[in-house]
Amino acid sequence: MKFSEVVRLLEQHGFRLVKEKGSIMIRMKYSLVIEATRDPNFFGFFSPDLEGFTGVGHSIEDCVYKAQHGMDEHLSLLPEQGIPVPSPPARPLIVIQNEAEERAKTHPRSRRHHTSIRGAG
Repeated sequence: MKFSEVVRLLEQHGFRLVKEKGSIMIRMKYSLVIEATRDPNFFGFFSPDLEGFTGVGHSIEDCVYKAQHGMDEHLSLLPEQGIPVPSPPARPLIVIQNEAEERAKTHPRSRRHHTSIRGAG
């Protein structure tokens, strides 16, 4: 999927994107990693900033939507589990990567495919 297609899909689903010199901003408090799977109908996601925060969506925009709404609920549950609520990063990122990214870690000559979108905290 082309980057412009990802942007168009996000905008069509009500996300507010702020364009800033070659980057796109989406309002997120914490960083998010979205990973394509071998099944084209599913994407996994997690936040490296929030312990235990993971999910599955049917598209990139579905993952962003679920993450935006799920983060607040997840944050409210952390104290109940005795886990401190982390401070949001100053510049949260959304990283979109596919399985080629994971293969590249174990096979350095593999091509790496990912897109980063900077979040606005």
